[in-house]
Amino acid sequence: MDRSRRLSLLTPSGRLTLGNYLGALRPMAEQQARADCFYGISDLHALTVAHDPATLRATVAEQAAVMVAVGLDRSTVFVQSRVPAHARLAQLLECVVTTGELGRMIQFRTKGRGVASTRTSLLTYPVLMAADILLYRAEQVPVGEDQRQHVELTRDLAARFNATYGPVFTVPEMTTPPVGARVMDLADPTTKMSKSSTPGSIGILDDPDTIRRKVARAVTDSDVGPDAVRPDRDAKPGITNLLDVLAACGGSAAGITTYGALKAAVTDAVVAELEPVRRRCAELVADRTHVSDVVDRGTARACAVTEPVLAAAAAAIGL
Repeated sequence: MDRSRRLSLLTPSGRLTLGNYLGALRPMAEQQARADCFYGISDLHALTVAHDPATLRATVAEQAAVMVAVGLDRSTVFVQSRVPAHARLAQLLECVVTTGELGRMIQFRTKGRGVASTRTSLLTYPVLMAADILLYRAEQVPVGEDQRQHVELTRDLAARFNATYGPVFTVPEMTTPPVGARVMDLADPTTKMSKSSTPGSIGILDDPDTIRRKVARAVTDSDVGPDAVRPDRDAKPGITNLLDVLAACGGSAAGITTYGALKAAVTDAVVAELEPVRRRCAELVADRTHVSDVVDRGTARACAVTEPVLAAAAAAIGL
């Protein structure tokens, strides 16, 4: 059991955004120097809602290229569906979870609200997430508030399996990750920037002109006083979001007194931060060999690490 092991999975539910880069990908790259990192593309999780197969495949390929472009090829990069242990352990864990536990999951209840029916995979998604975590026997799982309930279920399932069938799984401890950049939608700064294509989402691969247009249209407010450019999350969510983005991209608001100047500074900072990634990704897309090698190598290692855990769970449960 490796205390320094880190596991993060990104679902290919849309094109990666500036928020994904600042809040997830950049911190993931920084972790590589001090941990054994497994970074996966959770394509099975993308099947919980309606999707187009061709679009999903293209999104997985693009996401892999972006992950390599930001430097994650120093870690174990894999595609979830190509590691059979994920789906197989999820099936075993479904034999120890109850429908009542799954029905109480907040995200399932939220996404199913007002909908006539949902896919069964949306209900069982937390079980697959538990399998994702338990297969790597990490002792600590950094978890944001939106996933806390799912990790609590993971802990319950691991403890229940161990008590019923024998000690197989490490029961992970939940830890609070360092506060990362929280990027809100430019058009609606009360919601997080989404991978769904919206006017307020900046894509990691957006060109400078597109970024400039999106920032120029960002919501501000009617304040025109000398202290208009100031953080106030309740009264000035749009300005606060722009200031957060500027700081996260290495810029400074010192001396900026107008919204126009702020947007210009944000544009320059975001372009400077993302342009190297966009250029590197274009190189990788032109020659897929390196990305394919990274994913193939990472998937092979993920299989080697997870198969013994799956085998132990199968033997314990009687297979």
